[in-house]
Amino acid sequence: MKGTGIVSGNGDEQRTLVVVFLRGGADGLTLAPPVGDQVYHDLRSNIAVSEGEVLKLGAANCGLHPAMSGLHDVFKDGGLSVIPAVGSEDKTRSHFYAQDLMEHGGSVAGGWLGRFLRYREGRQPTALSAVALGKKMPEVLRGAPAATVMESMDTFSLGKKGVSTAKFKAELAGLYGAETSLLGPAARDTLQALDRVAELAKTSYSPEHGAEYSDDSFSNGLRQAAQLVRARVGLEAVSLDLNGWDSHFAQETLIAPMITRLSEGLSTFYQDLGPLMRKVTVVVMTEFGRRVAENSSFGTDHGSGGLMMVMGGKERGLVGTMPKLDAGTLIGPGDVPVVTDYRSILIPELKMHGVRETVGEIFPGFAQEK
Repeated sequence: MKGTGIVSGNGDEQRTLVVVFLRGGADGLTLAPPVGDQVYHDLRSNIAVSEGEVLKLGAANCGLHPAMSGLHDVFKDGGLSVIPAVGSEDKTRSHFYAQDLMEHGGSVAGGWLGRFLRYREGRQPTALSAVALGKKMPEVLRGAPAATVMESMDTFSLGKKGVSTAKFKAELAGLYGAETSLLGPAARDTLQALDRVAELAKTSYSPEHGAEYSDDSFSNGLRQAAQLVRARVGLEAVSLDLNGWDSHFAQETLIAPMITRLSEGLSTFYQDLGPLMRKVTVVVMTEFGRRVAENSSFGTDHGSGGLMMVMGGKERGLVGTMPKLDAGTLIGPGDVPVVTDYRSILIPELKMHGVRETVGEIFPGFAQEK
């Protein structure tokens, strides 16, 4: 927020990359249903999104689920790209393996977002350079030079809320104050981050441009991300999960409210930041898509090609094409093929956020599609 006195040492050109992971294998064919493909309706006679309800994306052969009206408005404003048939080289259809593979950026150690923070140019890492809004460090941030995990700014402290820790922090500062201490810089930076977050937590955040966040964990996470962006604390990367997309049973009942949460949360974040979204990019990804045909439980099983969305950062629009869902195109037991590797979508975004020649270090062994 303006006037907090909390500023970054990285200058006013600070860019922030927000990575939203839809854990559980979100069904891209429901989030972005095909347009003009009868096979989709034939194979999903009970759970297909009616073509009359699909929110059209210009001339694209896919649209958005009707519960995504907020993101549809963002698309019409030029702030959203929708990329169908995206995925990785995973063949296992295992949530755990596919998530690790995608968060690591291939069969390598550490996370691609962590490597980005190591190799981006012109930035000094701080404890608030990268923030994971959750209970644990996600794989995508492993190896980052500095990262902070917190469920909320209210709970990010050394002790219980309302209990003074000034004496304890002073003792820690003295302990790590010696120039010869190897852990000194990191410890001092962490203590400074605690003070910065505590100052922000005491200030009631007021979203701008008429934005009103819903009271759920996902929207609350985005609200805190917006507050950190506005406070100019040097925030370069945010990781945030939206769990629960594994829709083997009663898919429509299970994921319809989650689609609403996703759309409302992201569109409110976009509205709140307004012109600041030129320097903020949100990437939405999931480990794999779902099989085209519905199963006997009115759900869908693990598939291959899924969906990515990218919001903000620059003028956006249509990216990629939904493949025809006929027998000659589907792979394996009836999956959407991977037309676009997820790294081909990430690389241009990372370049915009400060990576140039070192992009090969972030995704080693990956030959970008031409």
